[in-house]
Amino acid sequence: MAKCACQNTDFQRDALLAAGVDPRQLFEDHASGAKDDRTGLARTLEFVRPGDMLIVWKLDRLDRSLSHLLAIVISLKDNRVAFRSLTENLDTTTPSGEFLRSRSMSAL
Repeated sequence: MAKCACQNTDFQRDALLAAGVDPRQLFEDHASGAKDDRTGLARTLEFVRPGDMLIVWKLDRLDRSLSHLLAIVISLKDNRVAFRSLTENLDTTTPSGEFLRSRSMSAL
């Protein structure tokens, strides 16, 4: 998922494509990550299915609010959707990624 708030998203898009994301499955928001009415995020969350992996360029592309970001990641896990952030090198399909996710959730 790439997001734009008066910025060029080509770099993010290129990184996601290099990571194997199908260009037909890229969703973008052209609004602030702090807004709740993000159609790209809503479409993304409706699109993913059990067994899928949601890949973002950077964690703050998914959400700027830590509590909302964690709620999204918990919801993905509950729905058996893996999560990967390219910049932070976080991948919930790896033991270290799952450990970080579980430790982050327990900290709340």
